[in-house]
Amino acid sequence: MATPSEMILTAGPSITEHEIAYVTDAVTHGWNREWNGYLKRFEAAFAAYIGVRHAFATSSCTGAMHMALKALGIGPGDEVIVPETTWIATAASVTYVGATPVLCDVAEGSWCLDPAAFEAMITERTKAVMPVHLYGHPAAMPQIVEIARRHGLFVIEDAAPAVGAEVAGRRAGSFGDLAAFSFQGAKVMVTGEGGMLVTNSDDLAERLTRIGDQGRDPKKPLWNTEIGLKYKMSNIQAALGLAQLERIEILVERKREINARYAANLGDLNSIAVSGELPGCRSIHWMSSIEVKGADAARRDAIMAALRTRNVDSRPVFYPLSSMPPFERRAENPVAYRIGHSAINLPSGHNLTDDQIDHVSESVRAVLG
Repeated sequence: MATPSEMILTAGPSITEHEIAYVTDAVTHGWNREWNGYLKRFEAAFAAYIGVRHAFATSSCTGAMHMALKALGIGPGDEVIVPETTWIATAASVTYVGATPVLCDVAEGSWCLDPAAFEAMITERTKAVMPVHLYGHPAAMPQIVEIARRHGLFVIEDAAPAVGAEVAGRRAGSFGDLAAFSFQGAKVMVTGEGGMLVTNSDDLAERLTRIGDQGRDPKKPLWNTEIGLKYKMSNIQAALGLAQLERIEILVERKREINARYAANLGDLNSIAVSGELPGCRSIHWMSSIEVKGADAARRDAIMAALRTRNVDSRPVFYPLSSMPPFERRAENPVAYRIGHSAINLPSGHNLTDDQIDHVSESVRAVLG
């Protein structure tokens, strides 16, 4: 197969006339009395899809996590257990409220928070745990919630890349006290930038209504009772999000098809492991990934560079947070460090053709020799 003339990128959304029609309507008519029509529809539809009572559209998943921590009263002197392998936003949001992120190892197979490692790290200062449904594979939520409840801890799900993922017959985001999702432009469903915060708690929803409106009293115009936050999503973004949500099963199924094709093309290679799916889980495979067995960071980087010569873009799986300057090493996390040196995200966008997937696969085989 000939090398394509343009780089095959790692991500890309699926935008149809359905999204364009909703956004055009919001731009044209979504003002004054109609300023939040799409916002209300998007929030209600998203809550129903996840299986929770309340949803709050936000400008980012990071903002949603900040709101969640503030609503729970977590602050200075408190510790929140966060997986070592995740985008920095998970741990950064903990620092926004003055608390300390404690970095925990991840499990084989899912690369999500390891329940046993999580329980071993609980101290008298621990107030919450923030499992991440990494790359669209759900964390072991039944075990994590059971441990958290036994120790009196809050559970905040970072479901940023996991709209539509399931574990134990329930959707990711329906297990915790709160959960945050991302609609950033590379995610499964997109609003450009944006997020959603969900909860089943009426009390937390009431608190979030006030916090999310800069501490304004909803019953008294322009009267603020506290310093709140402002992470609101625009009505125009919500129009795009609603249209994407109405196509979510199509979007998820395509992600699963992409990963299945990579697995079929590369599954016979003993030198790598293609991202899979643990029993009882439905991964949405936001990013299809490979682990190059035994590779160190230099070997991984050389493979990525060689792929680029074949017009195949890729990116490293998230570096361990504690390997980077903002965070202090708190524990030995061998699984996170191994995959942080040896694993690669392959092109996974909705705009991929099967021929492009096959070219990526052939390039991986050629580079690995």
